[in-house]
Amino acid sequence: MLRADRRVVVSHVGSLVRPPAMIPYLEKIRDKEPYDEAAFEKSLTDSVAEAVRLQVEAGIDVVSDGEYGKSVNWAFYVHRRLSGLTWRPYTAEEAKDPTIAVIGGRDREAFPEFYGEYDARVLANARAAGRAIVTGAITYTGTAELQRDIANLKAGLAKVKGVTGFLPVVAPASALPNAKNEHYRDEETFLFGLAEALGTEYRAIIDAGLDLQVDDAFIPYQYEKMVPPMTLADYRNWASLRIDALNHALRGLPKDRTRYHICWGSWNGPHMFDVPIKDIVDLVLRVDVGYSFEAANPRHEHEWKVWKDVTLPVGKVLIPGLIAHSTNVVEHPDLVAERLLRYADIVGRDNVMAGTDCGFSQSPLAGRVHRSIMWAKLRCLAEGAAIASKLLWH
Repeated sequence: MLRADRRVVVSHVGSLVRPPAMIPYLEKIRDKEPYDEAAFEKSLTDSVAEAVRLQVEAGIDVVSDGEYGKSVNWAFYVHRRLSGLTWRPYTAEEAKDPTIAVIGGRDREAFPEFYGEYDARVLANARAAGRAIVTGAITYTGTAELQRDIANLKAGLAKVKGVTGFLPVVAPASALPNAKNEHYRDEETFLFGLAEALGTEYRAIIDAGLDLQVDDAFIPYQYEKMVPPMTLADYRNWASLRIDALNHALRGLPKDRTRYHICWGSWNGPHMFDVPIKDIVDLVLRVDVGYSFEAANPRHEHEWKVWKDVTLPVGKVLIPGLIAHSTNVVEHPDLVAERLLRYADIVGRDNVMAGTDCGFSQSPLAGRVHRSIMWAKLRCLAEGAAIASKLLWH
C-alpha cells in the first residue's frame, strides 16, 4: 500500500454510487432485459475513468474503480465467476432460518416495524436469486470479466498522477455465506476449495500491479444471526475456520499490498446486536495484512479504545473508518482529524491510513447517500487527514 512522506495516506473502502450514465444499463441488467452491451462497456470504461479523476480531485491517494463493474453486489458478484454452483428457491424452513437466509438476524426481530418499511424501500432494487447449491468442484471462471475491471482501472490511473489503485474482492466467508454443500465431503474442504478459486482472482489483481482489498462483512454480521442460540465460542469457531480459508487464499501474496476490510453490514439500521470488536480482533489480526474497519458510526466509534490493549503486528497498518457511509450528514474535517489522531496516538503515525466505514453503494442501485454528498464526504476525509498530518509531523 502507498506510503507517503510526512503525511497520512487517504483511501476508502471501494464502492461508489454509480453515475447517472450507467443507471439505465444497470436497471436492464437487474431486470434481465436486453441492452446494448457494447454501449454499456463503453459507459463503464468512461465512468471508471471519471471516478478515478474525481477521487484524485477529492484528495484520495489510493483509488478504486468504484466497483462499477460488479453487476450484483459487493460479494455476490463472484457467483457468476465461479463454476460448481446451481440455484434453487429457499424452502419455507430455510427462509425462516436466520443463519441461512441472507436477510435476517436479531436486529430485524427487535425492530420489525422499522425493517418492514426499510426493507421495502432499500431492497426494492434487489432480485433474489435463491439459495446457492454446491453441486460440483468450485473453480474460477471469471477471468475475462476480472481483466476488464483491471484494464478499466489501469486506464483511469494512466490519466492521473501521484496515486495508486486497488480493487476490492470478496472473502470466502462472504462469497457463499448460506450455500448448501452437496459436493465436498465436509465444510472445511468446501471452504478451502472456495478459497483456492478466489485466490485466482486475488493473484491476478496483484500481478496486474494493483493493491488488493478483501471484503468480509459476513464475519462480523453472522454473529447476530447465530448468537443466541449458539454461544460466542461457537461463533468464534465458525469464524476461525473461515479465517483459515482466507489465509489459504492469500498465501504467497505480498502482505504490504493487501488489506482486509470488515464491517457489521452496511445498512443504516439500529445494529444493536453487532459483535463487539474486542471479541473478534484477535481473529482479524490472524490475517497478516493491513486492516480496514468501521470506526465512525455511533455504534462502533467508541471501540478505538480497544486498540490500546492490542499489539498491532510490526509493519501493519490500521485503516479506520473516519467518515460514515450510513448518514447524509457530512463530517467536519476537524472531527475527521480528531478521530485519526486517536489511532495515531495508539499505534503510531506511520501505521495509520485514513479510510471510510464501508462502501457507499453495496450494489449497483443501492447507494447509501446521495452521490453529491459522497464526494463532499471524501473531500472532508482528505481535508481532515491533512489537518492531522500537520499536527503529527509539525
